[in-house]
Amino acid sequence: MRYQNVFVNALTYDLPEERVTTASLEDALRPVYQALHIPVGQLEAITGIRERRWWPRHFKVSDGAIAAGAKALGALGISGSDVDVLIYAGVCRDYQEPATACRIGAELGLNSDATLYDLSNACVGVLNGMIEVANRIALGQAKVGMVVSCESSRDINEDTLQKLLKNPDMNFLKESLATFTGGSGAVAIVLSSDPTLGKAHRLLGGVTKNDNSQHELCKWGFQRLRNTVFEQFMITDAVNVMKHGVALGLKTWHALQEEMRWLPGQVDKIISHQVGQTHRKTVLNALGIPLVKDYETFSYLGNMGTVSLPLTAAIADEQGFLKSQDQVGWLGIGSGLNCLMLGLEW
Repeated sequence: MRYQNVFVNALTYDLPEERVTTASLEDALRPVYQALHIPVGQLEAITGIRERRWWPRHFKVSDGAIAAGAKALGALGISGSDVDVLIYAGVCRDYQEPATACRIGAELGLNSDATLYDLSNACVGVLNGMIEVANRIALGQAKVGMVVSCESSRDINEDTLQKLLKNPDMNFLKESLATFTGGSGAVAIVLSSDPTLGKAHRLLGGVTKNDNSQHELCKWGFQRLRNTVFEQFMITDAVNVMKHGVALGLKTWHALQEEMRWLPGQVDKIISHQVGQTHRKTVLNALGIPLVKDYETFSYLGNMGTVSLPLTAAIADEQGFLKSQDQVGWLGIGSGLNCLMLGLEW
């Protein structure tokens, strides 16, 4: 897919104040490590994550998305009534219904003609939301659209920790390592057909591929324990997520280069999904991308799911890593497995 007149006009974010170090998590896990004869320090050594942020308990994810969205509108000097479509693309939601986008739209002042809905697709949800908005713009159905997301990892981390403390089990610990990489944050992206609005980075297009035979590798949800009792769970087969994810990523990267008509040397920068140091090195080595072309935030923000890639891009832009006219690839991958990569001209 390619676009001619679609621009990313604003890219803003919001972060929790509370910092949670990996050292403090491992200290809480110490009885589990002792029971399983594991030395303390393995989590940080494997992932390269030294801390992450968590929202307060009982935090509504719509509040984070509203804060990020308000920043985006303020940066552009427009109001919610100028937004034709709003998509909430987080895995975490306030409720099963109504759509979390409805409260966000109400608080941001969208009018009654605007389209609002939720979209969920694991860690590539925000990128899917961008494509949804870009398609509406290309078809003349919208002039301005916003994609927002907010992820919260506190509850699943605390629940998993308690289960491990009650029953130290090596297999469950292995399945839970990815859970303990989780961070929290919120992001908002405004897209439009107006090249004069904000910084206006051109969305060139993108490609998507899937390996849906691997849909069992990473799952997060609720399971019934008794008639009216449900338990939150997350399990990840990290080894096979890496194996099959790298293979899928390589196919998608080659397809993106072909779609964008990029030679390998023409890609100036990339923003990859922030999982951890092993994942980053393995993926970039397989794709033949030097580490210096990528911007990293996982070491101090962890894996924020749908929020990780766009929030990292926002910070990379703030820090001057992304420069005007850079050809930039956004490399998204999520459980399912789904891979969506975008090409932008900064």
